[in-house]
Order: sequence, then C-alpha cells, then structure tokens
Amino acid sequence: MRVISGDKRGLHLKAVPGSTTRPTTDKVKESIFNMIGPYFNGGVALDLYAGSGGLGIEAISRGIEKTIFVDQNKKAIETINHNLAQCHFHERAEVYRNDAARALKALIKRELAFTVIFLDPPYAKQNLANEISIIVDYHLLDENGIIVCEHDSQVELQEEIGQAIKERTETYGDTTISIFTYK
Repeated sequence: MRVISGDKRGLHLKAVPGSTTRPTTDKVKESIFNMIGPYFNGGVALDLYAGSGGLGIEAISRGIEKTIFVDQNKKAIETINHNLAQCHFHERAEVYRNDAARALKALIKRELAFTVIFLDPPYAKQNLANEISIIVDYHLLDENGIIVCEHDSQVELQEEIGQAIKERTETYGDTTISIFTYK
C-alpha cells in the first residue's frame, strides 16, 4: 500500500495489523482519485472509516488542505498516526477514535462542510444510505462536494438519497465505488 500521486508519491504506508480492516487497493484508490480529482486546490476531507488513513493521506498528497480521520479501532488510530508522521502530515490532520454515528454528531456541532467525504465501512457493517442522509441533511458536504462510498459489489445504493444524487458507479471485482453529490 502506497501513496499513488502528489507530494508524497511512492511513499509506502503501513497497513492496520490483523484482519479487522480491508485496505483499499492501490488500483481502486487510483481509480477513485481519477474519478473525483485527480488533484485538489485546498479544501477539507473527512475519512470516516479511516483504517490505515490511506484515502485521507492520498487526498492531502493531492492538494487537500486538511483531513479529519475517524476510526473506532485502536490499532487503526495508531496506524493512522504512524502514517501521518511518516508523511509529515500531522499538522494537516485531526485524528479521532470514535464510531461513525457519534463522529457525525460531533462534526454537525462544529458546523463543518467537507470538500470530499470518504465512506469505506467494513462491508458487514454498512449503513451508507443513512450516513449519506445525515451528511446532506446537516450540510456536512460542501455545496460542490463529493461523497465517495466504497462498498460490496452486492450492495446497490439508491440513485437518490435525500438531497444527494449518485453521479457515478464503478465496480472492481467485489468492490464498488459510488460517487454522490448534491442534486
């Protein structure tokens, strides 16, 4: 697993030890950023099920100003912090150990709006439609922002969820990427 492009291109990232997380493959990560960027001119990202932090770190490497990383797994938080230190990105990141629902409530209170939101939950615990609804209902997504959902290819997300519309879907083996924006 590595940073694909940008300032830290080629830098290897540590994976979360054990089998509780499923890292996004380099091929899928590259495809995601080709769909949504590939580069950014500032902005703030949210990596809600951060795992190793690979998606959020890739976003910073490609020009996102700051990323908020959230994961409930202690080993994941340690791995994110290790990878951020290796990339010298700590000053451009916030890292929180929390579950997704509580994290979204906390972010609503901060009145933040994100340029990019990455939702890559464990396939067995996906609640993407509900999380997308919360994100758009509480304006956690910037007016021109993008929600990137990585999910099992057996899961079919609706074309519209609240004020969000599915702009694009691509499947890579057992993984599907669905991109949502405001209607």
